[in-house]
Amino acid sequence: MKTIIAACSQNLSGNRASVQPALRTLLAAPWPSQRAVRSWLQLLAVLQWVLSFLLLGTVSLLVLIYLVFTRFWPISALYLAWIIFDWDTPEEGGRRLPCLRRWSVWRHFRDYFPVKLVKTHDLSPSHNYIIGSHPHGILCVGAFCNFITGSTGFGEMFPGIRPFLTTLAGNFRLPIFREYLMSGGLCPVTRRAIGYLLSKNGTGNAVAIVIGGAAESLSCRPGVTTLILKNRKGFVRMALQHGAYLVPSFSFGENDLFRQVVFEEGSWMRSIQQRFQKMMGFAPCVFYGRGLTSVRSRGFLPYARPITTVVGEPVMVPKIEDPSCEVVDTYHEMYIRSLLKLFNENKTKYGLAETDELRIL
Repeated sequence: MKTIIAACSQNLSGNRASVQPALRTLLAAPWPSQRAVRSWLQLLAVLQWVLSFLLLGTVSLLVLIYLVFTRFWPISALYLAWIIFDWDTPEEGGRRLPCLRRWSVWRHFRDYFPVKLVKTHDLSPSHNYIIGSHPHGILCVGAFCNFITGSTGFGEMFPGIRPFLTTLAGNFRLPIFREYLMSGGLCPVTRRAIGYLLSKNGTGNAVAIVIGGAAESLSCRPGVTTLILKNRKGFVRMALQHGAYLVPSFSFGENDLFRQVVFEEGSWMRSIQQRFQKMMGFAPCVFYGRGLTSVRSRGFLPYARPITTVVGEPVMVPKIEDPSCEVVDTYHEMYIRSLLKLFNENKTKYGLAETDELRIL
């Protein structure tokens, strides 16, 4: 018995002797710096956002279809019943959750680029507004960060104003993804949804519309600023019908986040992209960014480039229930002049040269 106890004591002391150097080695190893930890948190914040917008809707749909053929089919049946019951909610103001705008993840998302919001004029809570967001870019990072998250201080800069951002109506037909979009304050880019916010939701609403849309994303590339705007007049007509002021905004740096393979006008690939865009509502862009492990590798994450969204001076618009084409054209031209002024006054402050021009097609 004494022999066994002695053997056990030697074994334990041997283990302690081997553990102590290991602990000393572990404690002596360099820990990640605060800067490195912040960088990884920022990268993860952007990663979850990109994956959410690219995969959440499709993956949720596939999972619900799969569950139909398993013993968990009641989950799919109940959710289908919920969507039918809740079908009109996106068109009627949505179901935003203010707490989502305050998530700390959005601060890391903001700091990755970083994204900054610049105010040039006050917006009175006694009016409603349509904010034109330019340019579209690939994923509308500036518009999302400034108008959906509270990380850049929109609420503090424009007290009493509730921002909304419009996106493709088809996104609100995808399970789970629709709930995610509505919780942040996104709504379909339809006349009914925008009209509801401008007429039945009180005052102090600011509906941001990325006017160039999917067609504009096909021309997105660094060093080129091209907007699809000349024949986009529906937002002006809606502003007149509801007496909503028009506010231009421009996100400097939006086109620098990705590299895109741009096909020339008239090429067969460009025609395929345009036909797909007309049928599906979005354009199949061929683009790439940085990888997850290295800035030098290629992947689907945006490059860390500063984005500055400047919100311009409101164009005062009267309420005309049935505006004529001439009146729409007049206010459309006023809006373009205000946007050009905003661009020219701020371009040299945020990375562009004095000779850079804004092309409007």
